[in-house]
Amino acid sequence: MPAFRQVGEKQLPQEVVFMAWSPKRDLIALANRAGEVLLHRLANFQRVWSLPPNENTGKEVTALAWRPDGKILAFGLTDTKRIILCDVEKPESLHSFSVDLSITYMHWMEVTEESSVLTSFYNAEDESNLLLPKLPALPKNYSTTAKIFSEEKSDEIMKLLGDVRLNALVLGGSSGFIEIYAYGMFKIATVTGVAGSCRGLCLSSDLKSLSVITEVQDSSDSEAEITYFQLDTSLLSSYLPEVTRMARKFTHISTLLQYIKLSLTCMCEAWEEILMQMDSRLTKFVQEKNTTTSVQDEFMQLLLWGKASLELQALLMNQLTVKGLKKLGQSIESSYSSIQKLVISHLQSGSEALLYHLSELKGMALWKQKYESLGLDASGIEEAITAVGSFILKANELLQVIDSSMKNFKAFFRWLYVAMLRMSEDHVLPELNKVMTQKDITFVADFLTEHFNEAPELYNRKGKYFNVERVGQYLKDEDDDLVSPPNTEGNQWFNFLKNSTHLKESPLLFPYYPEKSLHFVKRQMEGVIDQCLQKPADVIGKSVHQAVCVSLYKTSQSKDSTPQLFKLPFLWNDKTSNIHYVLFTMLENSISKIYILRRPTDTSRSVSNGILAVEFGNFLNSMNGSSDSRCYSCLDAHFYDDETVTVVLKESMEQEGKERVLAQLPLSSVYTDEDQDRELVWDSTKRLDEQSGEIPTHTVFLENQWRVLENMKAQYVSVNGIRKVSCVLSSNLRHVRVFEMDVEDDGEAEEEEEEETTQVAAGEPEELNQSADNQDNVCGASAEELPDETEEHESSLDP
Repeated sequence: MPAFRQVGEKQLPQEVVFMAWSPKRDLIALANRAGEVLLHRLANFQRVWSLPPNENTGKEVTALAWRPDGKILAFGLTDTKRIILCDVEKPESLHSFSVDLSITYMHWMEVTEESSVLTSFYNAEDESNLLLPKLPALPKNYSTTAKIFSEEKSDEIMKLLGDVRLNALVLGGSSGFIEIYAYGMFKIATVTGVAGSCRGLCLSSDLKSLSVITEVQDSSDSEAEITYFQLDTSLLSSYLPEVTRMARKFTHISTLLQYIKLSLTCMCEAWEEILMQMDSRLTKFVQEKNTTTSVQDEFMQLLLWGKASLELQALLMNQLTVKGLKKLGQSIESSYSSIQKLVISHLQSGSEALLYHLSELKGMALWKQKYESLGLDASGIEEAITAVGSFILKANELLQVIDSSMKNFKAFFRWLYVAMLRMSEDHVLPELNKVMTQKDITFVADFLTEHFNEAPELYNRKGKYFNVERVGQYLKDEDDDLVSPPNTEGNQWFNFLKNSTHLKESPLLFPYYPEKSLHFVKRQMEGVIDQCLQKPADVIGKSVHQAVCVSLYKTSQSKDSTPQLFKLPFLWNDKTSNIHYVLFTMLENSISKIYILRRPTDTSRSVSNGILAVEFGNFLNSMNGSSDSRCYSCLDAHFYDDETVTVVLKESMEQEGKERVLAQLPLSSVYTDEDQDRELVWDSTKRLDEQSGEIPTHTVFLENQWRVLENMKAQYVSVNGIRKVSCVLSSNLRHVRVFEMDVEDDGEAEEEEEEETTQVAAGEPEELNQSADNQDNVCGASAEELPDETEEHESSLDP
């Protein structure tokens, strides 16, 4: 009976370039050549959601990694050099950041090291929750947030914080590029000194070392050399409690910056282009009128004498119209009210929380005994605090401008509405037909004087003569100065500061930028914060040094188009024994053996059986009748758990009709006491493939932990030992089968399953051709996939 139970099979329309199982749920993430990222569940390989490629994020996915809690999926894009963090519940980006080089591999690990200090930190309630009010949920009625947030909940942005226990996203790219991001959010190390393009990464769970596999190619026509590096990261492990506290603060700050960014985006969306209508109409009026009277004088005459020129009447009655004026007034009131609410409830709350966390970080930096070695700089953080203060001042200035504009426009529109009704000889309602007091006339006159003054220099800059609407300029994401900065003449505080020699340069006062927009000050704030938090990454990165370098083998030149993501070597960290494993294959006498290299995470220790080779004996005698004990080559191998390796095998002399095999290789059958006498005497001047004849080799005969993969040219496998599942991919990168690995066999169920599998495989070619026209946006899917499409879109993540 087959050892593993098949629970799903699918023919996919696009070639798969990467697979990654969720560490906590029966979900597998796929990336295909079209640039899509898809999420499937174990049962029937049912699709949960798909994220299509777009111009903003990118179209060429080169790496996937799950956060250890399974709530966030990260993927890297090589064309835009961006990293996207996506919520597992919905296919939208929660956070993204740029990197300097193309990403070729990523690894997301969780620290399992325990100490009394860490335990108390993990269990203690975050003080910011006690001292700061809860951030209001971002409104869902804006397109920006509606794409991200699901149902009535809009606090998904807080999911970026995740668990308190430290986890780290390690990125590897071309030209030796390696960076480590705490909680997947903020960079805590930039590693240098590694040559080649990264093919694999594994940071140990005790943070003592980082294993790296690179590929170095001197020229396009030369063979590439695969090399293993072990880097000493003992600074991180030595200061683990401090690193955890610092990283947690970094993540709070990064999350708050994203919250402020989304709040500002909602404000920009609340501001409508209709608000610019008054400016454009008045500019057109100036260009078309024949009289020399200024626009300001025209409106003043209407205000004081109740008379308007024929040209002004045409502007008001034919272009602006009574109905248009009423609509404009309602739009301004609605828009300004929405922006005002967002500034008060979201922008100010987020900024104050940001100020709190930066102040705490400054306090940590002043504890030099603990944090100076990690590069935390108090002076840089002080500059960041000052930049946040400037942003808060600018937000308060915007509130004052909104408040003033709402009062001005309300009085102006009330007067103009009545004046236009009288021009059209319409009935004026009694409540509107009141005699204007001297105070009302003065108020409108002051508004006309300030806002209706023609500015030819403004026309050269913005293509308009007027800037009646003053709020929109604060929301423009540009470097230009404000068109109409606030008038500070006569302001007692400004005059006091101007005349005070001591307070003018005081560090206690936040700098104020009256000429700049809110967007400009926000970008300036982000730049200063990034710069102050960059120093720890540089300091920690420089402390990382090379401990071991092993040249493994050279790759032969081939026209194989298989993505690098699927190719061995494969790295694994045994958290229990603190050992790094490296799995790779080398060809010897037409047999592809598995080689297992292992290194302790503590670079000062050594380990026995540092390198072993494994070949597979003939365990399918009944199928081929061969007595050769070396007839199986390894196509792919991945660690299932700390004690087992999952492999895909094929017969070395593969013929038509010969099937491929999925098998479990227990490490207990590989590492035995008798190996002590057969230890390889390592020659560091030679590559490992040049010493392959001296490497101890084990011939393994599998007993019952294997299964023949019928009607499938299997090539690659992705496994998850926690969930006890595996996914096998065919050599054409389109055909997948999913298995539950540790189950009791059910004879009848397995027989039915085998029959279904044979029927599916026999019908594949014809059904694939027939289904091309039957699916929206999908080409080449199998016919049996069609009934599942409706179910896939309705699928949810509820267990």
